[in-house]
Amino acid sequence: MILIGLTGSIGMGKSTAAQALKRLGLPVHDADAAVHRLLAPGGRAVAGVLAAFPEVAAPDGGIDRRKLGAVAFGDAAALARLEAILHPLVGAAKRRFLAAAARRRRRLVVLDVPLLYETGGERECDAVLVVTAPAFLQQQRVMARAGMTGEKFRAILAKQLPDAEKRRRTPYVVPTGLGRRFSLDRLRRALRAIDGSVSMRRRASRNEHA
Repeated sequence: MILIGLTGSIGMGKSTAAQALKRLGLPVHDADAAVHRLLAPGGRAVAGVLAAFPEVAAPDGGIDRRKLGAVAFGDAAALARLEAILHPLVGAAKRRFLAAAARRRRRLVVLDVPLLYETGGERECDAVLVVTAPAFLQQQRVMARAGMTGEKFRAILAKQLPDAEKRRRTPYVVPTGLGRRFSLDRLRRALRAIDGSVSMRRRASRNEHA
């Protein structure tokens, strides 16, 4: 099994790339979606989050994510408490996903993680795919989102590794600003290159230890 990390800064087209990978038949684990499930009514993180932050309860029995964001993300200590609750549960969900993919003998598997490099997650991946777009297009996409402000956008960017640095760290870069057909073609090329490169590396490693 070849494990591919998918990442990119906000507004760069990562979600669209993830959907394209799914349509190509690859299993994709979405870290953000896993968090949303954990915080939804009946989610495994609800009790722990409410114990730490009772004011973020939602009427439906889950967590009001906007309230949680307001409480935790401007306070380093509160954010650390939240991460201590969520990270083990997100990790467990990822391990279940990978175990299922291994049982099904899937060759290429994708971890969709917005802060992959920022959290050191690239170390567990065989290769990393980075999606990118021009800065003006990134800003247009993000500012079109409901509730987004310039201040929020700048705060999010400040927590993310710069796009140029992400691109520098991997040979597998997919531009998303030149149309979906172009992006899909680059995505397919990157997958073929990753498959070939990782397979060659593994064969070389086996020969060295034979």
